[in-house]
Amino acid sequence: MTYRITTLPNGFRIVTENMPHLKSAALGIWVGAGGRHERAAENGVAHFLEHMAFKGTASRSALKIAEEIEDVGGYINAYTSRETTAYFAGVLEPDVPLALDLIADILRNPAFEDREIETERGVILQEIGQVRDTPDDIIFDWLQETSYPDQAIGRSILGPVANVSRFGRDDLARFVDEHYGPDRLILSAAGAVDHDALVAQAEALFGDLAPRPARDADAARFRGGEIREARALEQAHFALAFEAPGYRAPDFFAAQIYATLLGGGMSSRLFQEIRERRGLCYTIFANSGAYADTGTTTIYAGTSAAELPGLARLTIDEMKRAAEDIGTAEIDRARAQLKAGLLMGLESASARAERQARMVQIWGHVPEIEDTIARIDAVSLADVRAHAEEIAARAPAALALYGPVEEAPSLETLNAARAA
Repeated sequence: MTYRITTLPNGFRIVTENMPHLKSAALGIWVGAGGRHERAAENGVAHFLEHMAFKGTASRSALKIAEEIEDVGGYINAYTSRETTAYFAGVLEPDVPLALDLIADILRNPAFEDREIETERGVILQEIGQVRDTPDDIIFDWLQETSYPDQAIGRSILGPVANVSRFGRDDLARFVDEHYGPDRLILSAAGAVDHDALVAQAEALFGDLAPRPARDADAARFRGGEIREARALEQAHFALAFEAPGYRAPDFFAAQIYATLLGGGMSSRLFQEIRERRGLCYTIFANSGAYADTGTTTIYAGTSAAELPGLARLTIDEMKRAAEDIGTAEIDRARAQLKAGLLMGLESASARAERQARMVQIWGHVPEIEDTIARIDAVSLADVRAHAEEIAARAPAALALYGPVEEAPSLETLNAARAA
């Protein structure tokens, strides 16, 4: 793989990978600002701003934006996460300049018309309502909030109804002004792309963007705790989170391997013991997510009220057992799953463009895939056991419960079992 990176004088970065066998390209602008960059009164504004992306600019109506990209058979979309907002498109090779021009227009010249703001406000309020009515969505918002209470990183990306109901043009423009400086913008493209041509166009479109001081996100502090809401549902939803490494931490890949062998697939410990042998649930999994300065290893299961106490106790038992007897074979299996997932996930231009942007945000460059594979291969049995022991016995924990959970054990009870 051959990546090229150019930084404009104002700090705007362009990263590309030419893929000669493709006739199409994926490209976008990744902004180093998301939910964790919001003040409490702003919570939800980054996501609201993303929704407004395609609602018109000074020179293009919402319909014109849709027609221009679809006239050439392309697509355009956006998303918001806790650390990033992305605006991206996919087009055929001749239409790369059009796609970049559209994205630049969206970012630099948004209309923020009152009528469109009101329309999108209604859409977002419906989205919030939909999440609240989806137990296996809302429980993860609650788990995040309980893990990081009274912190921006713990708040919902969608924001509360009260905030969304009052956001206006000034709120959107203020967030852009504070966080969309050129040094926080990365143009990433992969596929049938010409690096030099993209740099020239980017300089014309973004080169005059003045650098500005940015307000950094507050440092994250995993505190943990418990939240439960009893409701008459068919399933009891159970989610545990433990403090884990951030993506720059040396034990990041040990955490990934541990989560994979614990609950990352059909051969994992939790799946085999709790679902296959005991039949206590249909869904159970574990994963490990990371941010710049923290991370979480999460376990989720959905089961009946009657089975929940046993499932919770078995989960702790499996975590403690893993800390004692993880073997080389299951580490190798988890390692293979991670590597295969990484490589299979890079078989599209859009996935490569996304990875490039994220790597530049994290490291300032794009590590070669071989370097990442080498880091995964370097994780030892001792590394994984040390991480497993930390999670099983000492790491701060958070518990979220939803549904018929009156008889579910408390976090205090589960922590006592961890310590026993």
